[in-house]
Amino acid sequence: MIDFSADALEVAPLLLDAVLTHESPAGPVSVRISEVEAYLGEGVDPGSHAFRGKTRRVASMYGAPGHLYAYFTYGMHVCANVVCSPEGEASAVLLRGGEVIDGLDLARSRRPTAKSDRDLARGPANLVRALGIAMTDDGASLVASPFALRVPAQAPAGAVVRTLRTGVGGDGGGVPFDWRFHLEGDPTVSAYKKHPKA
Repeated sequence: MIDFSADALEVAPLLLDAVLTHESPAGPVSVRISEVEAYLGEGVDPGSHAFRGKTRRVASMYGAPGHLYAYFTYGMHVCANVVCSPEGEASAVLLRGGEVIDGLDLARSRRPTAKSDRDLARGPANLVRALGIAMTDDGASLVASPFALRVPAQAPAGAVVRTLRTGVGGDGGGVPFDWRFHLEGDPTVSAYKKHPKA
């Protein structure tokens, strides 16, 4: 079991190959996590929503570890994070991508524009859609119904790659913030995109 009270940089690689299940009224969908990014907090991480301190938007990021921090972005997408660090401190792991391993038909119905099953949960907004997560889930425990997070007993069989964050602008998108972790060669990992302002 992962100690979610550790900071996000420590927790992030441990989430690779973990399986997150969301049991919605329409049924369950499970995603095996293949790609994540770590974000720390105030004054430490310029790429983090909590860099300038606690606001209503990021309140869940300061909440109990092992809970969900969901946020709305680009006026249309919801993204999901695993809250880390002791309560009152801010750090979280963005769930960037994964493979749908259960509830495939339901995930397909939620992602009708996906070109293949590989793309159903590839990218953070797609992963959230496939799982049926909404902003109303912000603050929910990820280890209690309607969620379940199963962490593998051993390290992933393949290599874990550590790179710069993808699509993050400003200082938080460059060196030394190589806080993106993914499974090498996994087809559900999104392509790296350098932000024009990174």
